[in-house]
Amino acid sequence: MKFRHLLGLLLAFAMIAAACGSSDTADTADTATDDAAMLDGDDAMEDDGAGHSGLDIDAILAADLSNCADAPSGDPIKVGMVMDFSEAAGFVDVPGSEVVPYVASLVNCNGGINGQPVEVEVRESGTDPALATQELIDWGAHFFIGPPFADATLPMQQTGGGEYAIFAAASTEPTLADAANNTFLVTFDDNGQSTASAEFALAQGLTRAIIFTEGEGVPYSGVNPDAFKAAFTAGGGEIVSEQTYAWFVDTDFSSQVNEVASVADGSEVFFSAGAGFQITALRAQMEGQGLNDITYMGTDAFDATGITADPGGEGFIHTPHTLLEAGSDLEKVLEASGTLASDAPAFMPLYIDSMFLGIQGILDCGCADPAGIAEAVKNISGFEGTSGSITYAGTNGIPPKAVPIVQVTDGANVLLDTIG
Repeated sequence: MKFRHLLGLLLAFAMIAAACGSSDTADTADTATDDAAMLDGDDAMEDDGAGHSGLDIDAILAADLSNCADAPSGDPIKVGMVMDFSEAAGFVDVPGSEVVPYVASLVNCNGGINGQPVEVEVRESGTDPALATQELIDWGAHFFIGPPFADATLPMQQTGGGEYAIFAAASTEPTLADAANNTFLVTFDDNGQSTASAEFALAQGLTRAIIFTEGEGVPYSGVNPDAFKAAFTAGGGEIVSEQTYAWFVDTDFSSQVNEVASVADGSEVFFSAGAGFQITALRAQMEGQGLNDITYMGTDAFDATGITADPGGEGFIHTPHTLLEAGSDLEKVLEASGTLASDAPAFMPLYIDSMFLGIQGILDCGCADPAGIAEAVKNISGFEGTSGSITYAGTNGIPPKAVPIVQVTDGANVLLDTIG
Protein backbone atom coordinates (compact mmCIF):
# COMPACT_ATOMS: atom_id res chain seq x y z
CA MET A 1 0.00 0.00 0.00
CA LYS A 2 1.44 3.37 -0.95
CA PHE A 3 1.77 5.98 1.81
CA ARG A 4 -0.98 8.18 0.36
CA HIS A 5 -3.27 5.18 0.68
CA LEU A 6 -2.28 4.75 4.30
CA LEU A 7 -3.26 8.26 5.28
CA GLY A 8 -6.59 7.83 3.54
CA LEU A 9 -7.17 4.57 5.37
CA LEU A 10 -6.61 6.31 8.69
CA LEU A 11 -9.18 8.95 7.77
CA ALA A 12 -11.66 6.28 6.72
CA PHE A 13 -11.81 4.84 10.21
CA ALA A 14 -12.65 8.25 11.60
CA MET A 15 -15.79 8.45 9.44
CA ILE A 16 -19.22 7.92 11.03
CA ALA A 17 -20.07 4.25 10.64
CA ALA A 18 -23.80 4.80 10.41
CA ALA A 19 -23.79 6.89 7.26
CA CYS A 20 -27.33 7.24 5.97
CA GLY A 21 -28.44 5.99 2.60
CA SER A 22 -31.68 6.40 0.71
CA SER A 23 -34.73 5.99 2.89
CA ASP A 24 -36.71 4.51 0.07
CA THR A 25 -36.14 0.87 -0.77
CA ALA A 26 -36.49 0.38 -4.48
CA ASP A 27 -38.52 -2.45 -5.88
CA THR A 28 -36.35 -5.32 -6.99
CA ALA A 29 -35.74 -5.10 -10.72
CA ASP A 30 -36.70 -7.99 -12.93
CA THR A 31 -33.68 -10.26 -13.00
CA ALA A 32 -33.99 -12.50 -15.99
CA THR A 33 -36.29 -15.30 -14.80
CA ASP A 34 -37.83 -16.34 -11.50
CA ASP A 35 -36.17 -19.72 -11.73
CA ALA A 36 -32.71 -19.91 -13.23
CA ALA A 37 -32.45 -22.74 -15.73
CA MET A 38 -29.95 -25.33 -14.51
CA LEU A 39 -28.59 -27.25 -17.44
CA ASP A 40 -26.37 -30.31 -17.23
CA GLY A 41 -22.92 -30.84 -18.64
CA ASP A 42 -21.54 -27.30 -18.62
CA ASP A 43 -17.77 -27.06 -18.62
CA ALA A 44 -17.80 -24.67 -15.64
CA MET A 45 -19.77 -27.09 -13.49
CA GLU A 46 -19.02 -30.20 -11.50
CA ASP A 47 -20.86 -32.51 -9.13
CA ASP A 48 -19.47 -33.06 -5.65
CA GLY A 49 -20.72 -36.63 -5.52
CA ALA A 50 -23.74 -35.78 -3.39
CA GLY A 51 -25.95 -34.56 -6.19
CA HIS A 52 -24.90 -30.98 -5.48
CA SER A 53 -23.95 -28.91 -8.50
CA GLY A 54 -20.93 -26.72 -7.80
CA LEU A 55 -18.47 -24.52 -9.59
CA ASP A 56 -15.45 -26.06 -11.25
CA ILE A 57 -13.14 -23.25 -10.25
CA ASP A 58 -10.04 -25.04 -11.49
CA ALA A 59 -11.51 -25.31 -15.00
CA ILE A 60 -12.51 -21.65 -14.95
CA LEU A 61 -9.06 -20.43 -13.90
CA ALA A 62 -7.45 -22.61 -16.57
CA ALA A 63 -9.67 -21.29 -19.39
CA ASP A 64 -7.85 -20.12 -22.52
CA LEU A 65 -9.34 -16.91 -23.87
CA SER A 66 -7.85 -17.67 -27.26
CA ASN A 67 -9.73 -20.98 -27.45
CA CYS A 68 -13.19 -20.56 -25.93
CA ALA A 69 -16.25 -22.76 -25.95
CA ASP A 70 -19.41 -21.53 -27.64
CA ALA A 71 -20.59 -18.30 -26.06
CA PRO A 72 -23.31 -18.83 -23.43
CA SER A 73 -26.68 -17.48 -24.50
CA GLY A 74 -28.92 -17.89 -21.46
CA ASP A 75 -30.18 -15.18 -19.13
CA PRO A 76 -27.16 -13.42 -17.63
CA ILE A 77 -26.03 -13.68 -14.03
CA LYS A 78 -25.44 -10.06 -13.04
CA VAL A 79 -22.76 -9.15 -10.48
CA GLY A 80 -22.88 -5.60 -9.10
CA MET A 81 -19.72 -4.07 -7.66
CA VAL A 82 -19.86 -0.92 -5.52
CA MET A 83 -16.21 -0.03 -5.09
CA ASP A 84 -14.35 2.60 -3.10
CA PHE A 85 -11.69 4.09 -5.37
CA SER A 86 -10.55 6.68 -2.83
CA GLU A 87 -7.26 6.55 -0.97
CA ALA A 88 -9.13 4.83 1.85
CA ALA A 89 -9.68 1.54 -0.02
CA GLY A 90 -8.53 2.07 -3.59
CA PHE A 91 -5.42 -0.04 -3.06
CA VAL A 92 -7.68 -3.11 -2.92
CA ASP A 93 -10.94 -2.03 -4.57
CA VAL A 94 -9.34 -0.70 -7.77
CA PRO A 95 -7.56 -3.96 -8.64
CA GLY A 96 -10.51 -5.91 -7.21
CA SER A 97 -12.79 -4.21 -9.72
CA GLU A 98 -10.42 -5.32 -12.47
CA VAL A 99 -9.90 -8.95 -11.51
CA VAL A 100 -13.62 -9.83 -11.14
CA PRO A 101 -14.62 -8.85 -14.72
CA TYR A 102 -11.56 -10.70 -15.99
CA VAL A 103 -12.54 -13.90 -14.15
CA ALA A 104 -16.10 -13.46 -15.46
CA SER A 105 -14.65 -13.50 -18.98
CA LEU A 106 -12.98 -16.81 -18.12
CA VAL A 107 -16.32 -18.19 -16.89
CA ASN A 108 -17.96 -17.18 -20.17
CA CYS A 109 -15.06 -18.56 -22.18
CA ASN A 110 -15.72 -21.87 -20.43
CA GLY A 111 -19.37 -21.88 -21.52
CA GLY A 112 -20.83 -19.84 -18.68
CA ILE A 113 -22.78 -21.17 -15.71
CA ASN A 114 -25.21 -23.77 -17.04
CA GLY A 115 -25.22 -21.82 -20.28
CA GLN A 116 -25.75 -18.47 -18.57
CA PRO A 117 -23.17 -15.74 -19.13
CA VAL A 118 -21.81 -13.76 -16.19
CA GLU A 119 -21.91 -9.98 -16.47
CA VAL A 120 -20.13 -7.58 -14.11
CA GLU A 121 -20.97 -3.91 -13.67
CA VAL A 122 -18.86 -1.59 -11.51
CA ARG A 123 -19.94 1.64 -9.84
CA GLU A 124 -17.73 3.84 -7.72
CA SER A 125 -19.24 4.46 -4.30
CA GLY A 126 -17.84 7.98 -4.09
CA THR A 127 -19.85 10.14 -1.73
CA ASP A 128 -23.13 8.38 -2.53
CA PRO A 129 -22.92 4.58 -2.24
CA ALA A 130 -26.72 4.46 -2.05
CA LEU A 131 -26.99 5.96 -5.53
CA ALA A 132 -24.38 3.56 -6.88
CA THR A 133 -26.30 0.67 -5.37
CA GLN A 134 -29.62 1.84 -6.78
CA GLU A 135 -28.12 2.15 -10.26
CA LEU A 136 -26.97 -1.46 -10.05
CA ILE A 137 -30.34 -2.62 -8.74
CA ASP A 138 -31.96 -0.92 -11.72
CA TRP A 139 -29.42 -2.69 -13.96
CA GLY A 140 -30.61 -6.00 -12.49
CA ALA A 141 -27.81 -7.05 -10.13
CA HIS A 142 -28.40 -10.39 -8.44
CA PHE A 143 -25.89 -9.74 -5.65
CA PHE A 144 -23.16 -7.27 -4.70
CA ILE A 145 -19.45 -7.10 -4.01
CA GLY A 146 -18.84 -4.13 -1.73
CA PRO A 147 -16.05 -2.07 -0.21
CA PRO A 148 -14.35 -2.71 3.14
CA PHE A 149 -15.94 -0.04 5.31
CA ALA A 150 -19.33 0.35 6.98
CA ASP A 151 -19.81 3.94 5.81
CA ALA A 152 -20.49 2.50 2.33
CA THR A 153 -21.89 -0.90 3.25
CA LEU A 154 -24.67 0.37 5.51
CA PRO A 155 -26.20 2.56 2.76
CA MET A 156 -25.96 -0.44 0.43
CA GLN A 157 -27.98 -2.50 2.91
CA GLN A 158 -30.55 0.24 3.31
CA THR A 159 -30.96 0.80 -0.43
CA GLY A 160 -31.46 -2.89 -1.11
CA GLY A 161 -33.75 -3.35 1.86
CA GLY A 162 -31.36 -5.91 3.30
CA GLU A 163 -32.45 -8.40 0.65
CA TYR A 164 -29.30 -8.51 -1.47
CA ALA A 165 -26.24 -10.55 -0.57
CA ILE A 166 -23.31 -8.16 -0.09
CA PHE A 167 -19.79 -9.55 0.09
CA ALA A 168 -17.37 -7.12 1.78
CA ALA A 169 -14.46 -8.72 -0.01
CA ALA A 170 -11.40 -7.15 1.65
CA SER A 171 -12.86 -6.43 5.09
CA THR A 172 -11.84 -8.05 8.38
CA GLU A 173 -14.11 -5.78 10.46
CA PRO A 174 -16.20 -8.11 12.67
CA THR A 175 -19.05 -5.63 13.19
CA LEU A 176 -19.55 -5.22 9.44
CA ALA A 177 -20.78 -8.80 9.01
CA ASP A 178 -24.55 -9.06 9.48
CA ALA A 179 -26.32 -12.19 8.29
CA ALA A 180 -29.71 -10.67 9.14
CA ASN A 181 -29.03 -8.05 6.48
CA ASN A 182 -27.20 -10.50 4.20
CA THR A 183 -23.76 -8.90 4.55
CA PHE A 184 -20.82 -11.29 4.61
CA LEU A 185 -17.08 -11.20 5.13
CA VAL A 186 -15.09 -13.42 2.79
CA THR A 187 -12.14 -14.00 5.10
CA PHE A 188 -11.28 -14.33 8.77
CA ASP A 189 -12.02 -11.31 10.94
CA ASP A 190 -9.73 -9.35 13.25
CA ASN A 191 -10.57 -11.56 16.22
CA GLY A 192 -9.69 -14.65 14.21
CA GLN A 193 -6.34 -13.49 12.90
CA SER A 194 -5.13 -12.04 16.20
CA THR A 195 -6.28 -14.97 18.31
CA ALA A 196 -4.44 -17.29 15.92
CA SER A 197 -1.32 -15.15 16.28
CA ALA A 198 -1.47 -15.40 20.07
CA GLU A 199 -1.94 -19.16 19.94
CA PHE A 200 1.03 -19.49 17.61
CA ALA A 201 3.24 -17.34 19.84
CA LEU A 202 2.40 -19.39 22.92
CA ALA A 203 3.07 -22.62 21.03
CA GLN A 204 6.58 -21.33 20.30
CA GLY A 205 7.22 -20.87 24.02
CA LEU A 206 6.83 -17.09 23.88
CA THR A 207 5.16 -16.14 27.16
CA ARG A 208 5.97 -12.43 27.46
CA ALA A 209 4.41 -9.89 25.11
CA ILE A 210 4.72 -6.22 24.17
CA ILE A 211 1.53 -4.72 22.73
CA PHE A 212 1.19 -1.57 20.62
CA THR A 213 -2.40 -0.38 20.26
CA GLU A 214 -4.33 2.72 19.27
CA GLY A 215 -6.74 2.11 22.12
CA GLU A 216 -9.15 -0.50 23.38
CA GLY A 217 -12.04 -1.07 20.99
CA VAL A 218 -10.68 1.16 18.21
CA PRO A 219 -11.60 -0.55 14.92
CA TYR A 220 -8.73 -2.61 13.56
CA SER A 221 -5.81 -0.83 15.26
CA GLY A 222 -7.29 -1.52 18.70
CA VAL A 223 -9.51 -4.54 18.11
CA ASN A 224 -6.64 -6.70 16.85
CA PRO A 225 -4.40 -6.02 19.88
CA ASP A 226 -7.43 -6.52 22.14
CA ALA A 227 -8.00 -9.99 20.68
CA PHE A 228 -4.30 -10.91 20.86
CA LYS A 229 -4.09 -9.78 24.48
CA ALA A 230 -7.20 -11.73 25.50
CA ALA A 231 -6.02 -14.97 23.91
CA PHE A 232 -2.41 -14.56 25.04
CA THR A 233 -3.25 -13.98 28.69
CA ALA A 234 -5.93 -16.70 28.64
CA GLY A 235 -3.20 -19.08 27.50
CA GLY A 236 -0.93 -18.14 30.39
CA GLY A 237 1.06 -15.37 28.73
CA GLU A 238 1.99 -12.06 30.34
CA ILE A 239 1.74 -8.57 28.84
CA VAL A 240 4.89 -6.85 30.08
CA SER A 241 4.27 -3.55 28.28
CA GLU A 242 1.31 -2.00 26.48
CA GLN A 243 1.95 1.17 24.48
CA THR A 244 -0.26 3.50 22.47
CA TYR A 245 0.60 5.10 19.15
CA ALA A 246 -1.01 6.80 16.14
CA TRP A 247 -1.83 4.12 13.60
CA PHE A 248 -0.34 4.60 10.11
CA VAL A 249 1.19 7.89 11.26
CA ASP A 250 3.86 7.50 13.95
CA THR A 251 7.40 6.50 13.09
CA ASP A 252 9.16 8.05 16.10
CA PHE A 253 8.65 5.68 19.01
CA SER A 254 11.43 6.96 21.27
CA SER A 255 9.24 7.51 24.33
CA GLN A 256 7.54 4.13 24.00
CA VAL A 257 10.86 2.35 23.41
CA ASN A 258 12.33 3.88 26.54
CA GLU A 259 9.47 2.48 28.57
CA VAL A 260 9.69 -0.92 26.89
CA ALA A 261 13.45 -1.09 27.47
CA SER A 262 12.92 -0.65 31.21
CA VAL A 263 10.90 -3.90 31.47
CA ALA A 264 11.83 -6.06 28.47
CA ASP A 265 14.61 -8.65 28.48
CA GLY A 266 14.56 -9.46 24.74
CA SER A 267 12.63 -12.72 25.01
CA GLU A 268 9.30 -11.06 24.24
CA VAL A 269 6.93 -11.27 21.31
CA PHE A 270 5.82 -7.92 19.94
CA PHE A 271 2.32 -7.57 18.46
CA SER A 272 0.40 -4.76 16.77
CA ALA A 273 -1.82 -4.05 13.78
CA GLY A 274 0.56 -1.36 12.56
CA ALA A 275 1.76 -0.83 9.01
CA GLY A 276 4.97 -2.49 7.94
CA PHE A 277 6.88 0.78 7.63
CA GLN A 278 5.93 1.68 11.20
CA ILE A 279 7.10 -1.57 12.74
CA THR A 280 10.37 -1.67 10.81
CA ALA A 281 11.08 1.82 12.18
CA LEU A 282 10.15 0.63 15.66
CA ARG A 283 12.41 -2.40 15.44
CA ALA A 284 15.38 -0.23 14.50
CA GLN A 285 14.72 1.92 17.57
CA MET A 286 14.29 -1.14 19.80
CA GLU A 287 17.56 -2.60 18.57
CA GLY A 288 19.18 0.75 19.32
CA GLN A 289 18.29 0.00 22.94
CA GLY A 290 19.91 -3.44 22.72
CA LEU A 291 16.66 -5.37 22.31
CA ASN A 292 17.82 -7.53 19.41
CA ASP A 293 15.97 -10.81 19.93
CA ILE A 294 12.32 -9.76 20.07
CA THR A 295 9.91 -11.67 17.82
CA TYR A 296 7.78 -9.30 15.73
CA MET A 297 4.22 -10.28 14.85
CA GLY A 298 1.46 -8.39 13.05
CA THR A 299 -1.75 -8.66 11.06
CA ASP A 300 -2.77 -8.50 7.40
CA ALA A 301 -1.69 -4.83 7.51
CA PHE A 302 1.87 -6.09 7.01
CA ASP A 303 0.80 -7.79 3.81
CA ALA A 304 -1.16 -4.75 2.66
CA THR A 305 1.85 -2.50 3.15
CA GLY A 306 4.40 -4.56 1.23
CA ILE A 307 6.36 -6.02 4.12
CA THR A 308 8.11 -8.59 1.91
CA ALA A 309 9.66 -5.79 -0.16
CA ASP A 310 11.06 -4.03 2.92
CA PRO A 311 14.48 -5.36 4.04
CA GLY A 312 13.63 -4.18 7.55
CA GLY A 313 10.75 -6.64 7.66
CA GLU A 314 12.94 -9.73 7.39
CA GLY A 315 11.80 -12.22 10.02
CA PHE A 316 8.45 -10.56 10.69
CA ILE A 317 5.54 -12.95 11.29
CA HIS A 318 2.05 -12.06 10.04
CA THR A 319 -1.31 -13.32 8.75
CA PRO A 320 -1.90 -12.79 5.00
CA HIS A 321 -5.18 -13.84 3.43
CA THR A 322 -3.72 -16.06 0.74
CA LEU A 323 -0.39 -17.48 -0.32
CA LEU A 324 0.01 -17.24 -4.08
CA GLU A 325 1.70 -20.33 -5.48
CA ALA A 326 4.26 -19.45 -8.12
CA GLY A 327 3.17 -20.65 -11.56
CA SER A 328 -0.34 -21.62 -10.43
CA ASP A 329 -3.39 -20.90 -12.56
CA LEU A 330 -4.48 -18.40 -9.91
CA GLU A 331 -1.23 -16.48 -10.16
CA LYS A 332 -1.48 -16.54 -13.96
CA VAL A 333 -5.01 -15.15 -13.75
CA LEU A 334 -3.85 -12.30 -11.51
CA GLU A 335 -0.97 -11.58 -13.85
CA ALA A 336 -3.20 -11.59 -16.94
CA SER A 337 -5.72 -9.30 -15.23
CA GLY A 338 -2.98 -6.86 -14.25
CA THR A 339 -3.64 -7.31 -10.52
CA LEU A 340 -0.57 -9.38 -9.59
CA ALA A 341 1.45 -6.15 -9.61
CA SER A 342 -1.09 -4.28 -7.45
CA ASP A 343 -0.35 -3.04 -3.94
CA ALA A 344 -2.01 -6.06 -2.34
CA PRO A 345 -2.29 -9.04 -4.72
CA ALA A 346 -2.97 -11.52 -1.90
CA PHE A 347 -6.33 -9.78 -1.38
CA MET A 348 -7.48 -10.46 -4.95
CA PRO A 349 -8.69 -14.04 -4.35
CA LEU A 350 -11.19 -12.57 -1.88
CA TYR A 351 -12.82 -10.60 -4.71
CA ILE A 352 -12.82 -13.64 -6.99
CA ASP A 353 -14.42 -15.75 -4.28
CA SER A 354 -17.06 -13.07 -3.66
CA MET A 355 -18.29 -13.55 -7.21
CA PHE A 356 -18.12 -17.34 -6.99
CA LEU A 357 -20.02 -17.36 -3.66
CA GLY A 358 -22.85 -15.32 -5.15
CA ILE A 359 -23.01 -17.67 -8.12
CA GLN A 360 -23.02 -20.65 -5.78
CA GLY A 361 -26.01 -19.10 -4.03
CA ILE A 362 -27.80 -18.95 -7.40
CA LEU A 363 -26.98 -22.59 -8.10
CA ASP A 364 -28.10 -23.71 -4.66
CA CYS A 365 -31.45 -21.91 -4.72
CA GLY A 366 -32.08 -22.51 -8.45
CA CYS A 367 -33.45 -19.00 -8.59
CA ALA A 368 -32.72 -15.48 -9.77
CA ASP A 369 -34.48 -13.67 -6.94
CA PRO A 370 -31.94 -11.64 -4.88
CA ALA A 371 -33.59 -12.51 -1.57
CA GLY A 372 -33.61 -16.21 -2.45
CA ILE A 373 -29.98 -16.04 -3.52
CA ALA A 374 -29.02 -14.34 -0.25
CA GLU A 375 -30.87 -16.96 1.76
CA ALA A 376 -28.97 -19.69 -0.07
CA VAL A 377 -25.66 -17.94 0.62
CA LYS A 378 -26.42 -18.06 4.35
CA ASN A 379 -26.50 -21.86 4.09
CA ILE A 380 -23.26 -22.31 2.15
CA SER A 381 -20.95 -24.78 3.86
CA GLY A 382 -17.49 -26.01 2.89
CA PHE A 383 -17.19 -23.89 -0.25
CA GLU A 384 -13.67 -24.39 -1.63
CA GLY A 385 -12.65 -21.08 -3.13
CA THR A 386 -9.42 -19.56 -4.35
CA SER A 387 -8.76 -18.18 -0.86
CA GLY A 388 -9.61 -21.33 1.10
CA SER A 389 -12.67 -23.04 2.53
CA ILE A 390 -15.66 -20.81 3.33
CA THR A 391 -18.74 -21.62 5.43
CA TYR A 392 -21.61 -19.27 6.31
CA ALA A 393 -24.10 -21.80 7.69
CA GLY A 394 -24.55 -21.22 11.40
CA THR A 395 -22.59 -17.93 11.42
CA ASN A 396 -23.42 -14.24 11.45
CA GLY A 397 -21.63 -13.80 8.14
CA ILE A 398 -18.03 -14.37 9.24
CA PRO A 399 -16.60 -17.62 7.84
CA PRO A 400 -14.63 -19.67 10.40
CA LYS A 401 -11.63 -19.58 8.13
CA ALA A 402 -8.18 -21.00 8.74
CA VAL A 403 -5.48 -18.38 9.37
CA PRO A 404 -2.06 -18.83 7.73
CA ILE A 405 0.89 -17.82 9.87
CA VAL A 406 3.86 -16.81 7.72
CA GLN A 407 7.32 -15.40 8.25
CA VAL A 408 9.16 -13.08 5.90
CA THR A 409 12.23 -15.03 4.82
CA ASP A 410 14.58 -13.79 2.11
CA GLY A 411 11.92 -11.35 0.96
CA ALA A 412 9.11 -13.91 0.66
CA ASN A 413 6.30 -15.23 2.87
CA VAL A 414 7.11 -18.71 4.17
CA LEU A 415 4.28 -20.67 5.78
CA LEU A 416 4.95 -21.60 9.40
CA ASP A 417 1.55 -22.91 10.41
CA THR A 418 -2.15 -22.79 9.62
CA ILE A 419 -4.50 -22.31 12.56
CA GLY A 420 -8.21 -23.00 12.48
